[in-house]
Amino acid sequence: MPSFGTVGTDWQERIDWARLRQYRIESARERMMTAGLGAVLCMYDENTRYITATLSPGWTRLKPGLRYSMLAGDGAPILFENGDIGFQIQRHCPWIPVENIHYAYPWVKGAAGPASRAEVKKFTASIKEEMRKAGVADMPLGVDFVDVNMLAEFQEQDVEWRDGMTPLMEARAIKNQDEQEAMRVVAAICDAAHVELTSFVKPGMTENQVTAHIMKFCYDFPGVEDIEDVIVSSGPNTWPNWRTFSDRIIRPGDILFMDMAALTWNGYKSCMYRTYCVGGKPSQEQKDIYAQALEWLNASIDAVKPGVTTRDIASRWPSAKEAWGYEEEEQAAANLWGHGLGLAQYDMPVVSRIYSMDHPVEIKEGMSFALETQHGKMLQWGVRLEQMLLVNDKGPEVTTLFPIDEITVID
Repeated sequence: MPSFGTVGTDWQERIDWARLRQYRIESARERMMTAGLGAVLCMYDENTRYITATLSPGWTRLKPGLRYSMLAGDGAPILFENGDIGFQIQRHCPWIPVENIHYAYPWVKGAAGPASRAEVKKFTASIKEEMRKAGVADMPLGVDFVDVNMLAEFQEQDVEWRDGMTPLMEARAIKNQDEQEAMRVVAAICDAAHVELTSFVKPGMTENQVTAHIMKFCYDFPGVEDIEDVIVSSGPNTWPNWRTFSDRIIRPGDILFMDMAALTWNGYKSCMYRTYCVGGKPSQEQKDIYAQALEWLNASIDAVKPGVTTRDIASRWPSAKEAWGYEEEEQAAANLWGHGLGLAQYDMPVVSRIYSMDHPVEIKEGMSFALETQHGKMLQWGVRLEQMLLVNDKGPEVTTLFPIDEITVID
């Protein structure tokens, strides 16, 4: 549970945002240098947030090129902001030196058409200039994203580039004390949203009505920036889990589940499922299916501690063949699943029999991730359960506290 509240005060030491910012910069720099990179160029929103602590508004997300950032040598972060928004960055973010705030050369994923290559030429030249000023012009550049325009221009301007995503993912995987506290706050908001659901939903409502209500509820919390998804599924929509909502009317006795998917509080994201029976009582078969999914979930949580691997966790789950008769694990992708949480909904580590059995990743103290399981009856109903957790020196700290031991009945 969060140690304190959600806003800053002068009478309690809560999240130290300055300490958090410095930790992230130095963690990224350490990984960058270990990878033999002179600089790292961040095109993805979560990586720019990690090194600059600046907000990517919704309209810039997933549009690499509108804004981007760099960490070069031992210098302060460099931000290339869209248009003249940089003047607001100077006002809001004094931790970035004024001389390190530039305007971007955007090509909007190629939407600029023939002008895209011209913009990327300027973009590439400006990146090279920042590396020169940092004294790392003769070293490789790490990049977390490239497109066809960048590939062509990097070749023309002799930019030696390498994988920059892996070092940044490794840095983001280990949360300091302030990031861990942020994740506890995120979990507490998710718990509150599920409590709110129990007093709101009733038969006759539609899935999208419930989604809208919970989104409004969450946006009232100070610090909530975005809610990528509130997934409300009911009846036959719950199995297979199609992971969205619709205008389906919730019927008496329906199984319903809700996922708080990527609620974002001060940049940090959530993922939390709970399962309900609305306006009725679950059948014995539904209780049995739920108990199986809960057993799978608890077994995977029990396996978590520093030094084990994602294989050790995924091994606690049955294969797709054993559970559902599928021939390949990919057919059950994300049915039995774990994924890191932080500034992205998919930080390291990912836990899945698809990846983890042959390519295990070590679990380390300071990691934050969710584990989730599901089970059901084809095109009739299904259950989904998920817990968010932090890894401490002894094992898992489960941060989501809404009851999970049985299907929650909403009369």
